[in-house]
Amino acid sequence: MTQDEASACSVLLIDDEPFAEDIISHGLKGCAPHTLKFASRPGMAVELAKELGATVVLVDLRMPEIDGLDVTRRLRADKDTEHIPVIVLSSEDDPDIKAKAFAVGANDYLVKWPDPRELVARVRYHSDAFIARRQRDAAFVSLRHSQAQLEASQSALFQAQKMEAIGQLTGGVAHDFNNVLQIIGGNLQLLKLVGNLNEAGKARVDMALAGVERGAKLSSHLLAFARRQPLQAVVINPGHLLREMEDMMRRVLGPRARVVTEIEHRLGSTLVDPNQLNNVLLNLAINARDAMAGSGTLTIRAANVGPGGTLPPSLEAGHYVLIEILDTGKGMATEVLERAFEPFFTTKPTGQGTGLGLSMAYGFVKQSGGEIVLQSEPGKGTSVRIWLPRSEAEPAAFDDVAAAPLLGGPETILVIEDEEDVRSATCGILSALGYRVLEAPDAAVAKSIVESGEQVDLVFSDVIMPGPVSSLQLGETVRARLPRAQILYTSGYAEGVLAHEGKVEANINLLQKPYHPDALSARIRHLLRRRSA
Repeated sequence: MTQDEASACSVLLIDDEPFAEDIISHGLKGCAPHTLKFASRPGMAVELAKELGATVVLVDLRMPEIDGLDVTRRLRADKDTEHIPVIVLSSEDDPDIKAKAFAVGANDYLVKWPDPRELVARVRYHSDAFIARRQRDAAFVSLRHSQAQLEASQSALFQAQKMEAIGQLTGGVAHDFNNVLQIIGGNLQLLKLVGNLNEAGKARVDMALAGVERGAKLSSHLLAFARRQPLQAVVINPGHLLREMEDMMRRVLGPRARVVTEIEHRLGSTLVDPNQLNNVLLNLAINARDAMAGSGTLTIRAANVGPGGTLPPSLEAGHYVLIEILDTGKGMATEVLERAFEPFFTTKPTGQGTGLGLSMAYGFVKQSGGEIVLQSEPGKGTSVRIWLPRSEAEPAAFDDVAAAPLLGGPETILVIEDEEDVRSATCGILSALGYRVLEAPDAAVAKSIVESGEQVDLVFSDVIMPGPVSSLQLGETVRARLPRAQILYTSGYAEGVLAHEGKVEANINLLQKPYHPDALSARIRHLLRRRSA
């Protein structure tokens, strides 16, 4: 819109005498730019003023049925025309009549027929004032909108900063906690293997190991929330995972609940850690069960979303897979919804929840390059929507490394671990399984062992260690000197070393701390069988 267009007068003339149009039109020739609309029906004044977008209304005082004062009242009574300037035209130069006109809301009073110069000056003055008012109101609306956007952005920034600060704290705690759990769990398992315990002693050890396992899950959830859990991502079709989980979800929800699955035909693939996605969906199902008190309907939806689809503001336009878990439970109040992703925040009674289910889901989805959104109202249930980036690659075939009974062998394993207590327990377990075990406190010592010509079948190395040689540099040496040797890494925190943007490359074998001897044994045998193939 040009400056002239923005300041153009739009004049509505209401008079029962047609010749009035000619007189006013002639008088306004000096008012450029302007438009003039003549109407002889005063009852249509409000509708015509809106339709024309009038910036000034000229109205005759004396008209049959509806006079100029009534027209002014009607214009003032409508919210869309209440501020349009009204100039009353009259042949009567009577102070009392002028006073009545101003009393009902007229802005000006002109005696017929005014000099063109006066007419133009007054019309221009009132029109400019109205346009300025309209621009001011629009500016205020824009300012309020900008302030609302700023407040929303500040709130989102504060929430993001808060979550990041909590994430840094929980990630650091979980890392150290994992090493402590590995020391406790490793020594308990070693005691169970070689301690010649009686049945009562074994029962006590098993109870302690169950506590270690609970601590490990807690630590895993904290790392997931902090987005520092090394994800072993592969391309999967989430539709297959959801269908496989359907029966399990029915068992989780119980016989009184109903599960509805709606999966789009030809659902796209996505690059995620399938085990972690499985954990997230299972936690959401458990939350839904608790919210529905064992009855109700749980709906699982999965669909493709293209660039033109509805996406959260935080996501760039692109192709995504949307997974929605929708329940008919009691829902959440606004103040609960705002804190739902915070770790350890829960509305469940003491002992009935850790408050880590949603925080784990939040961290996992964010780390996977997606977004998670909660929508809920009291009495209307809860919807959890997860957007994950689509992948054009073919879904991967899973390499089954299921847990098996403890198995050993005659091979030589080099263990590198800077925590002496962790290294001692791990070496003890591997020795008890029959392996020949070499140990090193850091990668530099391990490198010298490899370079010495020692025959090593598998290297089991912590990821983060002190010293001039990193675990990755050690891996390069092993591959160069012992090309048939397998490498298995372990860590409670691999961010920035093995993990790129939180995801571990598919060709890297990683066993997360704290690990169970069964898992360690199965993983080692799997890699050694691969070496022999």
